[in-house]
Amino acid sequence: MILDCIPKYSTALDLTNGLIALALTYSILFTDPFEVLVRLSVELEDYMTSVERVLAYTDLDEEGERTSIDPLSPTWPYAGSICFANLCLKYTDESPVILKNITLCIKSQEKVGIVGRTGAGKSSLMAALFRLAEPTGVISIDGINVLKIGLQELREKISVIPQDPVLFSGTLRRNLDPFDNYTDEQLWKALEQVQLNDKVESMSGKLYMEMSESGHNFSVGQRQLVCLARALLCYNKIIVLDEATANIDHKTNCQIQQTIRKHFCDCTVLTISHRLNTVVDCDRIMVLDLGELKEFDHPHILLQKEDGYFKKLVELTGRVQEVRLQAQALESYQRISLINDQHA
Repeated sequence: MILDCIPKYSTALDLTNGLIALALTYSILFTDPFEVLVRLSVELEDYMTSVERVLAYTDLDEEGERTSIDPLSPTWPYAGSICFANLCLKYTDESPVILKNITLCIKSQEKVGIVGRTGAGKSSLMAALFRLAEPTGVISIDGINVLKIGLQELREKISVIPQDPVLFSGTLRRNLDPFDNYTDEQLWKALEQVQLNDKVESMSGKLYMEMSESGHNFSVGQRQLVCLARALLCYNKIIVLDEATANIDHKTNCQIQQTIRKHFCDCTVLTISHRLNTVVDCDRIMVLDLGELKEFDHPHILLQKEDGYFKKLVELTGRVQEVRLQAQALESYQRISLINDQHA
């Protein structure tokens, strides 16, 4: 009896306009909670990325000891000679070998350029030197195997000027001397040596001026000069330039090269570079390819090899640049030969 009282709608034509409007209104209202749920799910997934990152960090292997059991001499390294013996490196147990049996010796006060195509292992060689990833083999500095000493003792004895200059929020003084080891006079002298003192003098606060995040109130070239001034203050016997002039103009590049030649003349300098003109006058060139050491000699000698790796890299720069690089290499070779004859 009750079912008989309920109207039956056999076709859509029996629906009234009011029922259709009511159905459309409720269907539109249903989209609002779906929109909120989608937004909440996206935000939750975004927030969980931080949790995933923290959990990934908890699975990382710890670095080696910060300090050595037997303290090193305060004067180490006294010369700055570096020797690699059967050096191999891979970043994880599952990853392929990046550096393959690198064996060579770099003399004290020698200026060495490191070149090669992308993926040749140039930056990996520096990672092995700083033990950012633990290599196998032997790396000795002045006769001390650095794979067996504390990480802090190793890293504080090597100055690095990276491709992307690293500056922190805070004062300029804190960026130059984070541990308050130097006086204001020493800081001003370092800024003068990199020709940045006029810029700092014109700023309010001077040494105590506030640096924005990542140092964005300085240009890229000026940030690189701040890193160079930091290296001058430490004045370690070993200096590493990891593509330090890749993102700066020609003038700043020449300024950095002149400062290095003048103030780091008695230091061992390792320069990773894609610009061959910045390393063609080095004492020796290290050519890497797919993690293997292919050539290691003075650039002029390497250019005499018909099928040499370094010669091929120079030829890729174009005929005009090739002639210029050959002339620079010959001039450097003659200068070094003259110095050696005078010392003989």
